[in-house]
Amino acid sequence: MPITFSGKELLQIINELVSIPSPSGYTDRIVDHMATQLDRLGIAHTKNRKGALIATLPGKNDQVHRLVTAHIDTLGAMVKEIKSNGRLRLTKIGGSRWPHVEGEYCRIFTTDDNSYTGTILMHQTSVHVYKDSSTAERNQENMEVRLDARVSNADDVRKLGINVGDFVAFDPRVEVLPSGFIKSRHLDDKASAGILMYLLQEIQENSESLPFTTHFLFSNYEEIGFGGNSNIPDQVAEYLAVDMGAIGDGQMTDEYTVSICAMDSSGPYNARLRQHLVELAMKHGVEYRVDIYPFYASDASAALRAGHDVVHGLIGPGIDASHAFERTHVDSVLNTAKLVYYYLLSDLC
Repeated sequence: MPITFSGKELLQIINELVSIPSPSGYTDRIVDHMATQLDRLGIAHTKNRKGALIATLPGKNDQVHRLVTAHIDTLGAMVKEIKSNGRLRLTKIGGSRWPHVEGEYCRIFTTDDNSYTGTILMHQTSVHVYKDSSTAERNQENMEVRLDARVSNADDVRKLGINVGDFVAFDPRVEVLPSGFIKSRHLDDKASAGILMYLLQEIQENSESLPFTTHFLFSNYEEIGFGGNSNIPDQVAEYLAVDMGAIGDGQMTDEYTVSICAMDSSGPYNARLRQHLVELAMKHGVEYRVDIYPFYASDASAALRAGHDVVHGLIGPGIDASHAFERTHVDSVLNTAKLVYYYLLSDLC
């Protein structure tokens, strides 16, 4: 019996995932959360040495496998320096931009399992004090975290247990709106991770049988370039990354369709697999766009760079304002979920 697609339930799963802090390198909490859900569903899973989560569904053909992936690590930061005024200087994890996080709430995680909140601000924020408040460059030297704690010097901060190397997560500020939009940081790529978790749930609960044994890799180092490039079984013939589609001038991608990537900065994706995905979308009435992302690379391209001999592809929901305060629509999420589902039930490309 084919599964049904619930946009409400999909957005609920995505909401849960974006609400769990997981900058690259600090992903144990979200992996444990997802592993608990897989245990509830009775789906076999393992963790690799890097800490990524791999779920496997057996298929009718166990000689040839597929792998689909989404990443659960996000942009974030790390404490670079404790300043003499009791504020924190940061260094970025991943490709965010300082203007995109100015004024953002954040949480600092200490090595002794405590956490503290703060706000990322320009040092020269006060217009009543600094003449260059509006013109000073937003960079690592000028940006700092104002802790929500009574501190006035570096010693006060260290007494809290905060040290250089502590992870910093940006507040997602997630909202699911009646109009069908979901806006939040880290929809890249927790929207896709939510889609895969939803499909695992529906396939398992509906006792669906897949034609090929399929691995679902939730990678945890994609934002820094080496998330899904390992633990790929030799039997894997096709590798499909599910990641965001980037929206902007000159792009076909929008917030309502599934984006099928033809090429990104790593080069073209496999033409046969791309055409297979287009044909599946057309056959099943899935709204789609084919696009090229000029400043982008995925876990699928990372796998090829690592030397894996696989057919590789990339699809995903259209995400506006990527790496900033992102937004997509339930229609895009549903179209992506449907295309992944029909792909999982299809023959090899």
